[in-house]
This record gives sequence, C-alpha cells and structure tokens, in this order.
Amino acid sequence: MMLTMVKRASLLHVLVIVACSPPAMHSNGQDLVPPEEPMIESTSEPARTGVLVMAHGAGPEWNGTVMEAVKPSMEILPTAVAFGMANPYTLRSGLDELREQGVTQVAVVRMFLSGESFLDQTEYLLGLSEERPQQFVLMGPAASDPGARIPLEHSMDIATHEQGILDSPYVGGIAVDRAAALGSDPSREAVLLIAHGMGDDGENNRVLALLHRAADQVTREGYADVEVATLREDWEEKRISAEAHIRGYVENQAGTNRVLVIPMRLSGFGPYADVLAGLEYHRGEGLLPHTDIGSWVVDTANEISCSTGWGPIKDTCRP
Repeated sequence: MMLTMVKRASLLHVLVIVACSPPAMHSNGQDLVPPEEPMIESTSEPARTGVLVMAHGAGPEWNGTVMEAVKPSMEILPTAVAFGMANPYTLRSGLDELREQGVTQVAVVRMFLSGESFLDQTEYLLGLSEERPQQFVLMGPAASDPGARIPLEHSMDIATHEQGILDSPYVGGIAVDRAAALGSDPSREAVLLIAHGMGDDGENNRVLALLHRAADQVTREGYADVEVATLREDWEEKRISAEAHIRGYVENQAGTNRVLVIPMRLSGFGPYADVLAGLEYHRGEGLLPHTDIGSWVVDTANEISCSTGWGPIKDTCRP
C-alpha cells in the first residue's frame, strides 16, 4: 500500500528529543556536558495512534451504515469520522476529537471506491503535500469560504494511503454475496457491476480494471455472463455513451437471462434506477452494510501504522 506521511510535525518531535536526551558522548565515552549539570527528565506523553475515517456522507441512513462499519476500529483505538468529500470543516472536527483523546499519530483511512478520489485535496489540507490542488471540491458553506482552501494547522503526525476500496480483495467477495442474495440459478443469470467512474480516461480505465478483477471472482460462481461498467455520472458527455452501453447490456441479456445489477458504490443504488428505467432487472445493494468493510478499515489503518513505523494496531505488521 502506498503511503504519504506529514512532515510538518517532525521538527517539534526532534526538538523535544534533543532537549530531553541524556548528555551527548564523545566517541571515547566522555560527556560533552559537565557531569554535574542535572539531566532534564522528559515529561512528554507517549505517542498514541488514532484513526480518522473519511467518507462521502449523505442522509442519516447512509451515514449510519458508515458508522456501523467503523465499529471494529472503535473497539481497538480512538476513531473519528469525517463525512464530506475532503471537507476541511469535518476534517478539523475529526482531528480535534482525536486530539482530545490524547492521539498524536493519525492513520487517515479514506473510505472511497477509487484511491484517487479527493487524494490531492486531502493531502494538501492535512499538510501531507505542499502542492495546491488545481481544483477544490467543496460543498455548502465551504464552497464560498476562502479559509477552506488553506491547510489545517495541527501538531500531529498524519499518514494516509493511496489505494481505494476497489483495490481490496474484499470487494470481489462482497459482489459474490450481493449476487447470491438476488439470484437462485447462476447458469441462467447475468450480473452487471456498475461504479461511479472517473472523468479522466486513464483514471476511469483503472477503475474498470479493478471492477474486472471483482467480476472474475463473480464469474467463478458459474453465472451465465458478468459485465462491468462505469456511469461517469458527473461528466455529461461521457455519461451519454456510458448510459447507452449500460442500457444496451441489460436489454440484450434480459431476453435470455435474469439480470442482476450490483451497484459498486459504498451505499445505496445511486442513479442507476433512472438509467435503467423501463428495463427488466433485479437490483442489489451497495458495499454497505457488510462486515468486510469494517475489516477493510482496520486492515488499512494497520497497514498505514506499520508502514509509517508506528507499529501494529492489531496482531502484527506483515513483512
């Protein structure tokens, strides 16, 4: 898992170490400081790791599924949730909540399907990168607040990851479960996995490649056909052709197979009901609720903590 770690707090930690370290020694073992000078004992608290989970956010039911998914993390160590698409207000609140619990090291788990979603904005706002995003995605009051585009001040060590949920091996298993819940005879059923998609063609192709990996696992269950698609729902011109492909697949398969449509999104069915209006199909659930997402949160936090050198938060660090 690719990681990035904040560097802005490092100087503070170095100064504390220097001020509180025992007298330095020459190579021959003699003190550089007169022995009669008293040593200063450290009063600093030991580092404590916490988790900040970022999620898109929506209505109470949607948010409730996210809160349920983070419970396994909450049982292990301090955990806060920042809803919104890298919203500086909720990120600030999450960091404050963890700080009040004595947290000094924060593993930021980004609960997005694509690892590229809001990554540059997140890194900039949390001080992980000095490169200002070309475009900020801000909603509500933050959209008109110039201060929402300024990195947050903090004295914490922060690390995050670059991969999304779709990179996880859990996704294929969840897709299998969702299809099984809808169907009864895989040999006479076709499965369509649909995701939000990206505007950039390269990024969208990476999403499709990850969907194909999940589809391979579904195919092994014996389904008559398995297809993947992205709606590219925020990019009007690209969405037109995407909708045509999606509708065409469902129409073609409906004549011979029961069509099972699985939304590869965190929660809900999204806009797919409108896209598939008038067609015959059976709709599935998103990735939540599912216990594997809770496992993914803990696994991701553990990998961040291990790769950053903070040590494991569960079991051990993998070599």
